[in-house]
Amino acid sequence: MLKFIHVGCGPKRKDRTTPGFNTPDWQEVRFDIDASVQPDITGTMTDMSAVPSGSMDALFSSHNIEHLYPHEVAVALAEFRRVLTPNGFAVITCPDLKSVCALVAEDKLTEAAYNSPAGPIAPVDILYGHRAAMQAGNLYMAHRCGFTEKVLVACLKEAGFSMVASRARPGPYFDLWAVATVAEIAPEALRDFAGQHIPLN
Repeated sequence: MLKFIHVGCGPKRKDRTTPGFNTPDWQEVRFDIDASVQPDITGTMTDMSAVPSGSMDALFSSHNIEHLYPHEVAVALAEFRRVLTPNGFAVITCPDLKSVCALVAEDKLTEAAYNSPAGPIAPVDILYGHRAAMQAGNLYMAHRCGFTEKVLVACLKEAGFSMVASRARPGPYFDLWAVATVAEIAPEALRDFAGQHIPLN
């Protein structure tokens, strides 16, 4: 069975990742900084030393890297690459500052951009972290950096990933998706990975 590490899993399981991972072929290893969500491994993105090098076939990280300080991004992405097998790949999604800042430029910083299970989400929540969660004491939700599609792809390449397929989704999603491979692969294989893991809408 193939194994993927679900970085920053929170309370979520593999059915909340991607269609490509949510199959019997993949075993999920849950990894989080917060022990209260009962991950398989407790740790941080910048220190994944509890995960052996080359031990994971894939990695999934949803809305985590924006919680890092800018100088920590390269460290975390290097850790992502380290834990992957030579044929491994990472799937990363995070907020898209380009589409969010378009709303800010329209002076809509605190107006609802979309509704979530946690309630209305405004650009200020996407930029700096979910205000209600932080007010309730969960400061893990604070955002300390951000990405556009161009910057995310560049960061992944600088971290040593060979190939990257990416997509920016504007409102109502306001997010970025990227699939990054450790090894050079055929373009059609990269398109297949993207099709399994990057949403079309």
